[in-house]
Order: sequence, then structure tokens, then C-alpha cells
Amino acid sequence: MKIKGSLSKLLFILLSSIFVFGMIFTGCFKSSAAGEEAVMEEAEVSREPDMAMAKEAQEEMTSEEGFAEEENIAGDTGSKYGEVPVAGGRKVIKTAYIELEVEAGKFEGTLFELISLAEQNGGFVSNSQSYSDSEGNLTSGSVTIRIPSNKYNSALNRVKEMGTVKSTSSTGQDVTQEYTDLESRLRNYEVQREALRDLMEKSNKVSDSLEVQRELSNVQEQIEVIKGRMDYLDDLVSFSTIEVYFHEPEPIKTASDWGFVKALKRGLRGAVSMFNGIAMVLIATIPVWILAGIIIVIVWQSIRARKRRRARKEQK
Repeated sequence: MKIKGSLSKLLFILLSSIFVFGMIFTGCFKSSAAGEEAVMEEAEVSREPDMAMAKEAQEEMTSEEGFAEEENIAGDTGSKYGEVPVAGGRKVIKTAYIELEVEAGKFEGTLFELISLAEQNGGFVSNSQSYSDSEGNLTSGSVTIRIPSNKYNSALNRVKEMGTVKSTSSTGQDVTQEYTDLESRLRNYEVQREALRDLMEKSNKVSDSLEVQRELSNVQEQIEVIKGRMDYLDDLVSFSTIEVYFHEPEPIKTASDWGFVKALKRGLRGAVSMFNGIAMVLIATIPVWILAGIIIVIVWQSIRARKRRRARKEQK
């Protein structure tokens, strides 16, 4: 009985110890977890001001870039690639077409006058064509001149005074948007080129250098293409085009064109044309006539042979 009592006490003490240790361990775990949560909350609280400051700095940089871009755009207004001035900040390609009737015998004089007009205004002749009549005299032609844009209207009015205007038309193509896009693309490619050059200087491997060099060549090619297009637009905007077609008055047909000789010639031409047509038909149908002749000969020989046989039978 004493042994049982001592065992019961020992078991009670053991269970009490386990319960006490469990409570202590649980309290320690909760306190450590609470400490960690407090540390995390403090870190988040301390991080929020840093994030806010970084966000403000980023917004400031963005706003500064926007202001810089606006300043660049404002600085580009009224100027263009190659330093070609454009009135009103617009880039317009002007083209005009005029048809003139000049006095008889004045064709060559008008041609030299147009060439002189282009040279006097700092322009040039880009195309010229002349046509002669049945007698070999130059009576019509066309000239395309390029005139500086600031002298376009005065030159156009001067051309109209050289003869009687039969028809005229003019067009203006606004390429401002295209030119602005080209400028933006050019700036982007130039930035990429500088970045690739810096990367090439820092690369240590041959394979990396070759890859960067290949990409740099592609970027440089795009830059040259864009610059070529911008130069082309600069030329079209700087020099307007005036195409002039001019001719002398057409000769008036006289009544002699309806005389007996003319009618006889037309009749002979008609007869020759008719005989030519008949000859062509006969030549084209020769195989048919040959085949028909062969069939006729065969039929005729068959009829003769039959008659001969009948005659022999009757004699017998």
C-alpha cells in the first residue's frame, strides 16, 4: 500500500512538472512571436517614409524629364534638321503645275526665260523636254524648275505672265508630323549608340564585343536611313517645284485638206487596204482549198471508174 501511495505521488509530481514546463514554453513562444511582430511593424513603419521619399524623388525626376522634353520641343519649333528655316514652324512641300500658250515663234525664247528665272532666284532646272512639229520646228515642251520656298509665289506669278494660262494647279503637302517622328527616332537611336559604345568599352569577352558591334552596326544603319530621309524632306521643303508645260498655238486647218487630191489618196489607200485584206484571207484559207481540191478529185475519179465499169458490162 505504501508503494502504491508513493507511485501515485510520483506520477502526480511528474504530470505537474510537465504541465508547468508546457505553460512556460507556450508563454516564451508567444512573447518571442510578439517581439518579432513588433520588430516587423517597426521595420515597416521605418520603411514607409523611405518609400515615400523614393516615390517623391521619382516623381520629381519624371517631372524634370517632362519639363526638359517640353523645353526641347519648344526649342525645336521654327527650326529643322540641317538648319533649314520653315515659316510658322510647319514643313510644307509646295508643288505647282501650269499650262501656258505662248505666241507663235516664241517657244525657244520662253524656254530660255524659264531657265533664267530659275537661276536668278537661286534655283535650278531639274527636267526639260522639247517637241517639234511636222516641219521640224520646236513648238511645245515642258520644264520643271526648283525654286527656293521663300520665292515660290513671286516666281509662280512671273511664269503666269509669260503666256496665256490654260490650266493651273498647286498642292501643299504638310510633312511636319513625319519630320517630328523622324527627329524623335533619331534621338532614340543616338542614345542607343552611345550606350552600346560604352558597353563595348567595358566588355572583356570577344563574343560580347562582337555581339555589341553587330547591334551597334544595326543602330548606325538606322541612323543613316533616318538622316537620309530627313535630308530628302529638307530638300523638298527648301525648294518648291514648278512644272510648266507650254506650247505655241495649234495651226488652223485649211479647206485644201478636203480637195480632190486628198480624196483620191484616201480612196487609193482604201482600195489597197481592201486588196490586202482579200490576199490575207486567201493565204489563210489555202489549206482548206487544197483539202477541198483533193476531195473533188477523189470523187471525180470514183464517178469515172463507175461509168467505165457500166460501159464494159453493157458491151458484154
